[in-house]
Amino acid sequence: MATHRVTPSDLVIHRRDMKFGREAAHPRWWLGEDPGRTAFFNALSSTFPIGEKFFMTSVKHFRDGAPEPLRSQIDDFMYQESIHSREHALFNRQAEDAGYDIKPLEARTRATVEWARSRPPLIQLAATCALEHFTAVLAHALLSDARHMKGASSDAHSLWRWHAIEEIEHKAVAYDTWLYVTRHHTGLRRWARRSVVMATATARFHWVIYRNTADLLKQDGKNTLGAWAKLLGYLYGRPGPMRLLVQGAIGYMRPGFHPWHKDDRDLVAGALASLNTSGAKAPAE
Repeated sequence: MATHRVTPSDLVIHRRDMKFGREAAHPRWWLGEDPGRTAFFNALSSTFPIGEKFFMTSVKHFRDGAPEPLRSQIDDFMYQESIHSREHALFNRQAEDAGYDIKPLEARTRATVEWARSRPPLIQLAATCALEHFTAVLAHALLSDARHMKGASSDAHSLWRWHAIEEIEHKAVAYDTWLYVTRHHTGLRRWARRSVVMATATARFHWVIYRNTADLLKQDGKNTLGAWAKLLGYLYGRPGPMRLLVQGAIGYMRPGFHPWHKDDRDLVAGALASLNTSGAKAPAE
């Protein structure tokens, strides 16, 4: 893959008003009839509407002072995140329709976000950069390895692939905003601050996601050592989404890091072509 020290000048962040899952019922174990993997991705989804609102707010705080094209990219970022929030809110309601109680998971996410909101705006932006890097790492994993979504229901598969496509498209917007806002900081100060925030975000992310996953497994009567052994083998073995996330967090702390050091636009193009033949379409209205 080609590498970039900055965001590619010809990058386009598309505005797609996509809709998923309006017609079919949400299967309880929608991911390969596997309660563990289903619980993990439901746990992730439960954080998105609240978390993405935090991302939008933290980046918007610095929008007016940003130069072009960054200011327009911030607008495109907020558009994409708002649609993600809407679609995952529906996905979460469908999980409730399938019998899960999502409210404790949302409450846990809300408490974590409220803690983050108590920090200064620059730290909130740094937290957004860290968590956006997580989503970019997971997005690349989902698009590059079919094992992550093996056995997923059609609508869920399309939803998660579309979300991954757009997370890669806008993966550097928050980070470029951070670079602009901290342009007068020394390199050491900038690196130290983002690294500390990443370490904190990594710890809190694990705590929230695993507590949420445990809640869902408990509701299924599957919160057992055997279920966790199987799930952790998936998460940290092969294909290993959480293993890749931890590796990504370490890579993020490298001096000189930039999200577009990995140019995965070809991966996005291939995934988008596949998505467009799967029946997922933008609404006509």
